[in-house]
This record gives sequence, C-alpha cells and structure tokens, in this order.
Amino acid sequence: MAYKIGKRTIQFEKKPHIISYASAVGKKEHEGPLSQEFDFYTSDSFFGEKTFEKAESKFQKTAVNIALDKAGLKPEDIDHIFAGDLLNQCIGSSFGIRDFGIPFIGLYGACSTMALSTALASIFVETGISQRALAVTSSHFCSAERQYRFPLNYGAQRTPTAQWTVTGSGAVILEQKNDGPFVNAVTFGEIEDLGITDANNMGAAMAPAAASTIVHYFEDTGTCPEDYDIIFTGDLGYIGTQALYELCAGMGVNIRCRHTDCGTLIFDRKKQDVHAGGSGCGCSASVLCSYIMHRMEKGELKNILFMSTGALMSPTSSFQGESVPGIAHLVNIKSV
Repeated sequence: MAYKIGKRTIQFEKKPHIISYASAVGKKEHEGPLSQEFDFYTSDSFFGEKTFEKAESKFQKTAVNIALDKAGLKPEDIDHIFAGDLLNQCIGSSFGIRDFGIPFIGLYGACSTMALSTALASIFVETGISQRALAVTSSHFCSAERQYRFPLNYGAQRTPTAQWTVTGSGAVILEQKNDGPFVNAVTFGEIEDLGITDANNMGAAMAPAAASTIVHYFEDTGTCPEDYDIIFTGDLGYIGTQALYELCAGMGVNIRCRHTDCGTLIFDRKKQDVHAGGSGCGCSASVLCSYIMHRMEKGELKNILFMSTGALMSPTSSFQGESVPGIAHLVNIKSV
C-alpha cells in the first residue's frame, strides 16, 4: 500500500503501471522536433468542429480512444477517469469524455494537470479503489488565447516572454501489473506566489512552485538530481527554466545536469517563432505520452521525475490585478 515519506511525498508499494498511453496534437506541434513521436495529428485547428473549444474536447476524446485501443480495452474496463484543462469550468474535459460512461473526477491544476491527474489515478490504483484508472488532459492554442488574452483576429503583439499554448492532449492508463514503466512515488506541491502579475510571463510565475516541489521531493526521499536519468518539468519554457535553476541554486540544489523542459522540447524556438517555448496542459501531457514514454519502454530512460507546472490564474483574477500563483506536482516514474 501507499505510505508517506517526509512531509509531502507518497511512496507506492504495488507500483501502478502505465499499461497504455497516447498523444494527439495539432499542426504546429507535428511540425516540431517531436513530429514522429505522436500517435495522431491534425492540420485543422477546428478538428472538423465548429469551435476551438469543441476541437479541444475532440483532442481529449481522441487521445483516450487511442490509449484504450492500444491496451485492447473498452471504456467499461476503466473504473475512474481523471481529467482537466484550461477552459472555464473545464469544458474541454467534461464535453470530451461525456460519452464514455466512466466515473469522472474533474480537476483543475492549470498546466500542472497531467502530473496531478496521473498522481491521483496512481493512488486510486495503488489502494485498489480502481483496477484501472485513466488520466488525461488537453489544451488548445486558440481557445486559450481567446480566454486568457485576446481573440486571434485582434492580431495582438506577443511579448518576448510569451509562450505558445500547445494544441494537443495526452492520456495514460494505469493498472496493477508486474511489467513496464510504473509510478514509484508522487509529491503534491504547495501554491507559491512571488507577486508576478504579467500573464504573458508564465515561466517566471511557475518557476518558484517548481523549485519548491523538487527541493521538497529531494528532502523527503534523500535523493539528488544525479540519481535520475532526466528531470522533466512541464512548461516553464526558456525563461522559466533559467529562473528555476537560479531558485534551486539558492536552495543548494543544482539540477542543470539532469533537467529538461517539455516546453523547450516540443517546438523549435527559432524556426517556429514560439518566443519563450511551449505551454498549456497539453504540453507536458503530449510529451509524456510520446517522447518520454517511448524512451522508457526502450530502456533508454529508467528513472525519471516528471513535474508539471501550472499558473493558477483566471481572466477574472487578471482583470482584478491579482498576481499569478504557481503550482507544481511531481511523479517519479521508473522502468526497473
């Protein structure tokens, strides 16, 4: 059974295994460095739907269906589904998976949702509440811009610190098995807020939470960066990554030797004009469910930390002049 180590980390004994995973992305993501890693892509931003929001729901539905097909499962074989997204009231998730008939646990962790959903699904499987649980999330560049910034037809100028919201989704299915990659431990982060108010600088807003969670995890487990093949953060981008290095160094931890960020992996910064890199719930989700899991299955990676980071803002809080709180949740995935 699961047990707590240190202040914040939960260690698993039965090791919930990732038995299937899938990713579905948009045109820009498919044109990036990871183009051959994804299970599915579409060049249509509307994905055959009437609105961007409906398209985002379809990305989630597609990722879930592919993950089920890979595992030879049907929706009724899944006991619980954990899902969330960036849209108001998480309509990307609720409308995307409403037809599956699976008990639904809706989540909002902003861009940290993939790690949050995977961690909670793992706990359900570890404790036997679920025989199988599914975690999924998504984002869409156009729906996110419309909600948080400006409609695309405004032609607003993007700042150098801005990140490009990934259009895509990722899904994982977890079960108690004895082979393949498994979730070894999870750490839930606390909200960190250093007063960043610029909604176009998500990396700076999320970096403090990432630093806090990773340092607490090392303290809880008695490990260090060198004990892991790679430490993946979610979507800090180039600016947030540098801030993370400085914050961790200030706490006596150097992660440069092992760290990379999904927001810097998914796009070619120079060729694709994404400014500070990728972001959005679909950023870490699609990279986890393609690039990362492929390498774990091949044995190239055997022990990683996957930490999604989120900015807990809303259009209302931004309009009212509030700062942008950050959150980060961590999942330790092993294959041996």
